[in-house]
Amino acid sequence: MKTFHVLCKQVVEGPVARSWFFRALAAAVFTACLGAPGMVRAQVLPSANEGGFRLSAGGAASGSYLQYGERKLGGVSAFVDAETHHRLGIEGEGRWLEFNQVENVHVETYSIGLRYHMNFGRFQPYAKGLIGFGDLNFPFGYAHGRYLVVTGGGGLDYRWTNRIHFRIPDVEYQDWPQFTYGAMSSVSVSAGVKFGIF
Repeated sequence: MKTFHVLCKQVVEGPVARSWFFRALAAAVFTACLGAPGMVRAQVLPSANEGGFRLSAGGAASGSYLQYGERKLGGVSAFVDAETHHRLGIEGEGRWLEFNQVENVHVETYSIGLRYHMNFGRFQPYAKGLIGFGDLNFPFGYAHGRYLVVTGGGGLDYRWTNRIHFRIPDVEYQDWPQFTYGAMSSVSVSAGVKFGIF
């Protein structure tokens, strides 16, 4: 609980609160929240597609460019999407960048946030704003740091069947505002598959 309190304090009072990226993310979250009351209904709607809930999980292969040392790392990611048919949902994500290491530098990130999607036939474009933390192992294992990470991104899901979707691709920009050597960023591109749980 103390860790969560410290994270919230860093978000509100730290350098990220003054960055253009955080302000844009806050505006997007605020706008999404304004649209949320339209999701609430006094009665059960007759159509199963109106007001339903869907839970999905999946995995992907990821390639990332890390500003620290201008490194290009590869790895895997896993994600869980909880969404409604009203386009707004939540995504939780973990990414482990362990391949193509130089000097034993590798990164793991864990984030959660809002996801907004639209449907066009079998295609579902989406945008997301996430917040969490990233672990970075410094060269030769001399140090290990944990930092606040703010993520903006989006992508496209293709519905192959009702339960199987292909994620082609997912793109994320990550801001590391409190990195040891000054603010740092990373960009990741992923592709994978998502399975409907219910």
